Amino acid sequence: MGKEKLHSRSKVAPRVEDMDSVRELKKMGDRRAFHILMEAQRYWSNLSQFRRDRERNKRYTYGDQWQDIVQVGCRSMKEEEYIKTQGNVPLKNNLIRRLVRNVLGVYRSQSKEPTCVARDREEQSYGETMSTVLQYNMQLNSMQEVYGRSMEEFLISGFIAHRKWYGWRDDKLDCWTDYVQPNNFFMDNNMRDFRGWDVSCIGEVHDESFNTICSQFAQSPEDYSRLSNIYKLASDRSNIMENCSQWGYSDLKNIDFLFTSVPGRCRVIEVWRKEQKPRYFCHDYNNGDVYKIEIEDYAEMVEAENADRLRRGRAAGMPDEDIPLIEAMWRMDSYWYFYFLSPFGDILQEGESPYEHKSHPYVFKAYPYIDGEIHSFVADVIDQQRYTNRLIMMYDWIMRASAKGVLLVPEGCLPDGMSLSDFAEEWSQFNGVIMYKPKAGVPAPQQISNNSTNIGISELLNIQLKFFEDISGVNGALQGKPGYSGMSGALYSQQTQNATTSLLDLLDSFSSFVKEGAKKDVKNIQQFYDDRRLMNIAGRGSTGAVCDPQKIRDVEYDLSIVESTSTPAYRAIANEFLMEVWRANQISLQQLLEVGDFPWADTLLQSIKAQSEQMSQGIAPNGIPAEVMQQAQGGADMDAVNRAYEAMRQ
Repeated sequence: MGKEKLHSRSKVAPRVEDMDSVRELKKMGDRRAFHILMEAQRYWSNLSQFRRDRERNKRYTYGDQWQDIVQVGCRSMKEEEYIKTQGNVPLKNNLIRRLVRNVLGVYRSQSKEPTCVARDREEQSYGETMSTVLQYNMQLNSMQEVYGRSMEEFLISGFIAHRKWYGWRDDKLDCWTDYVQPNNFFMDNNMRDFRGWDVSCIGEVHDESFNTICSQFAQSPEDYSRLSNIYKLASDRSNIMENCSQWGYSDLKNIDFLFTSVPGRCRVIEVWRKEQKPRYFCHDYNNGDVYKIEIEDYAEMVEAENADRLRRGRAAGMPDEDIPLIEAMWRMDSYWYFYFLSPFGDILQEGESPYEHKSHPYVFKAYPYIDGEIHSFVADVIDQQRYTNRLIMMYDWIMRASAKGVLLVPEGCLPDGMSLSDFAEEWSQFNGVIMYKPKAGVPAPQQISNNSTNIGISELLNIQLKFFEDISGVNGALQGKPGYSGMSGALYSQQTQNATTSLLDLLDSFSSFVKEGAKKDVKNIQQFYDDRRLMNIAGRGSTGAVCDPQKIRDVEYDLSIVESTSTPAYRAIANEFLMEVWRANQISLQQLLEVGDFPWADTLLQSIKAQSEQMSQGIAPNGIPAEVMQQAQGGADMDAVNRAYEAMRQ
């Protein structure tokens, strides 16, 4: 009798699902990458309506305002084509662009910046240091310009996103901020929290050069060969040159999730997903720490540590119930896990979130995001812009179609030997003379000009412009228009303030986005700045701030958006206050130069320190250096400089 055939246990036994979602997904083998890709593509496709709305808002903002599709009989065509078939010119007067520029001007004029405040007041000096380091990082990333362009995107589409990461860029290892193109971004469509706290999947589609892909994912010659096989066409430079396309002005229909429409670029899909696995949540009563550990670390980090504490406590005569032990509770924990995928199902890189904030690297803001809907600022005034364009075009058509100097010539009035064209030419000439024999009952030639301007279109245009201001909240005062004759300055200022109030919700929503981004910047700085750095920020004094990672790493900060101290007006007020305090002998001259922001402060401070050393050695000090005198004469109070020198000598 032959032996019974053995069957694989995994085929005959009931399938037990692994509680670790990543480990369970790995059982799918090579198919798991496609599973993740399809999920990400579904989320990306669910944002198709947002991308169409964004494209339409962008067209109207930048003047392409006759591209909507209309139905003419059984045929669909663009409004511009339909207008041209009627013999008209598709005229437009772009009011939305002016509106966006005005709101951008209001935002830029605020001059606000994030500032760190330590929650423990005894650590406030670290908060001031972190504020300086944060400003250094913002200047490194040119965040003033990034936020300006992001605000413009916020007005047009109602959605903005940045990516915060740490790595090499231009031979510099630091914390960086990247602007995320909204068409390449996707997130979980089940999210309903406008803060984004309930998002479970988020990611971005990258189109990078082959060199960039290799620098990020190739850690060995084998990795380079693997990437070359995946992106064969993109790594061939001759193929890139043969398929170069026009720069900019891409059409929305060319956007695809899996494949790029730009020749020579490598498509990489970055996906961050909420995964789950069992962990122990621990509470150490000895020091009050609350933390999480892996299941496999329970024996070493909890049981062994508790046994050691029991031994030491009993040796010290402590009762068992009074010995501080580590309490551990088994729970299912959710955490962020990332994938970098090729469109062909290759996993280029994966792993748990490397950031100490244990979240994804993205910061995003959707406005207003009620019931998962995004409605931009520009979309509110598109109808007014369309009607304004229609009125302008109608005005132009009526004026072109109306009689303007039409000559009525009775047939019997034409002189003998003169044609109608000769008659019209002579009529239109300066000092022209036409001789003809009048006939009884035949009227003389006459010219007709019809005034078709006062038909109510001007009033309708004024109404639409008023609607523009009422709907957007950007009135004439906020646009910088002069007030009417006899208008008081207080009333004009109040109108400007009222217009700013109507934009306050939009501006504060953007400020919350800036604050969330600054929080992740601070967390990344605390994690990745592992050496002492000297940060000297323009407008923050001349001494600079020393970033010591050992001191700032464990400090918790509250972030607030306050008026920037880098504006000339703020620095002038601060310098005047310091001068008054110095005149009252409340601070020393050295403190004045170190804290104040004077263009000649560094050189004068060095000179004072050098002369102090000379006097300590018994050497008579020299006068004020000539270069300091030249700088001071350019913009300083010479009396104050002379008093400073006399104070130094005394």
